[in-house]
Amino acid sequence: MLFTIQVNNKKISAEKGETILSALNRNGIIIPTLCRMKDFTPTGACRICVVEIEGRERLVPACSQPVEEWMVIHTHTPRVIKARKTIVELLLSKHPDDCLYCDRNLNCELQRLAEELNIRERRIRGRKVKLRLDQSSPAIVRELSKCILCGRCVRVCEEVITTSSVDFIKRGQQTHVGPAMDRDLNFSSCINCGQCLQVCPTSALHEKHSISEVQEYLNNHQAVKAIQYSNLVVSGLAEELGVKATRNFDKTLNGVLRKIGFDYVFSTGFGADILIKEMSDQIISRVENNNIEPLIISACPAWVKYVEQFLPSFMPFLSRLKPPQQIAGALIKTYVAEKLNVKSEKIFSVSATPCSAMKFEARREGMMRKGISDVDSVLTVRELARLIRLYGVDISNQEEEPADAPMDFRSSSALLSEISGGITEAVLREAYFMKNGKEPDKQLFKKIRSGGAFREMSFSFGEKEFKVAVVDGLTGLEKLKSAMAAGTKYILIEVMVCPGGCIHGAGMTFCRSREDLKGRAKVIYQTDDSEAISLAAKSPAILNFYDKIVRENKEIQSGSVFNTHFSKRDVLL
Repeated sequence: MLFTIQVNNKKISAEKGETILSALNRNGIIIPTLCRMKDFTPTGACRICVVEIEGRERLVPACSQPVEEWMVIHTHTPRVIKARKTIVELLLSKHPDDCLYCDRNLNCELQRLAEELNIRERRIRGRKVKLRLDQSSPAIVRELSKCILCGRCVRVCEEVITTSSVDFIKRGQQTHVGPAMDRDLNFSSCINCGQCLQVCPTSALHEKHSISEVQEYLNNHQAVKAIQYSNLVVSGLAEELGVKATRNFDKTLNGVLRKIGFDYVFSTGFGADILIKEMSDQIISRVENNNIEPLIISACPAWVKYVEQFLPSFMPFLSRLKPPQQIAGALIKTYVAEKLNVKSEKIFSVSATPCSAMKFEARREGMMRKGISDVDSVLTVRELARLIRLYGVDISNQEEEPADAPMDFRSSSALLSEISGGITEAVLREAYFMKNGKEPDKQLFKKIRSGGAFREMSFSFGEKEFKVAVVDGLTGLEKLKSAMAAGTKYILIEVMVCPGGCIHGAGMTFCRSREDLKGRAKVIYQTDDSEAISLAAKSPAILNFYDKIVRENKEIQSGSVFNTHFSKRDVLL
């Protein structure tokens, strides 16, 4: 039901049941907010969005107040602006003055609000929060002195990720956000997904930087420096650097990375193709042997840690195959080291990724051999962009260069591994091709490409039909468990913690809208449709790998290089 309300002496349409903020935004009137997150129930906690309603003595938060037909609203009266300005000044009164070297400088919502409200001096002086820097986590850093108690991290951790790793602690001026018993993050149930730092308006939460470590090795002439980057890093880096991602932008990136000081540049997509090929072989074997136990994809490191902490009953079904980053890292420390005739410990292996949880993954015991990590350091897209700027490389004036063999090519299926349901589709396409000698119609995968926290589809191998399931974000996990408890048998299950998959990874450029995420997914699907080599089984690099490299290298031939293990984790509740 539509009706008319008056805003700033003009009539606008509003819909019954919507909030004032929603009605204003829909009509092109922007109101500042801090605590609000789209698709979440409003709390009205920050009060930045207050407006003045005729007939009401007090200002009203626009994010939580429903519209009514009689309303006459004023959004920018002197009283309203003064109230918003005072709120921001109160937040700034206790906030550190380290904007010049703050992680979110020029990308901080509090800083932006101060600028928009024309705050040019400190009128209110509050008691500074005692600095407490929590660097215990391998992926996330907490700076409590920069927390403004907006509650975004608490809500996304509880309502989206469902781990409830952080909450409000104490009362009054001692109120702050932290894990259970106010311990460090590494003692909590945090799974390092980093969705909290994606929504943090300041830098109270940010990724743990590895730039200094990488710099140190880039200046070490005794070490062999190798870097791999995932498929999504290419487009993410273009976003972060503000340049257009052309068709051959990955080749441009290769030249940039070598100019910085890396000796070898590889594509993580090659590791994704190996994962897809190996998993499709396992699916075919299960079908032929009537093995109906589910195979759960373990490519999402945050999901693996979640299983180890909360769902140990799922552990026997987790795929023992390493994820693409670690497969590529293992090849660098085995095959590449052998070809270069250097010891694996002499190679400094870096991975650029859209995922913060991969910083944790690289340090897992199961990702090491003889005490040596497959991947030594992990950079997010934002960190890689900073490294490129630091070395003064003009990315718009760089010649295209190929990646290094053998990891110099990837199929379009490898691209799908970056989106929720993508690995499932790629594995089924590969298995279908291996069984029937032709590719399946992509329309068959329409159900797992659609939206929704829980998706399932049936897939036929000859006369046999099997079900597969995709969980997009952990809110869909209950539906999966209910279906399995009711007796539904799935041959393949994929779970990605970040909604949408790696396109919403915590290491990507900060994304503010669902439309931006859909745009990232659309580019991946369009690329998959346009590229000639759509399957790992058709990739010349993969064919050469299995026909030649695997046969020559006994360590790779044994399969142990690509396999890992899992163990139950006990954490504070």
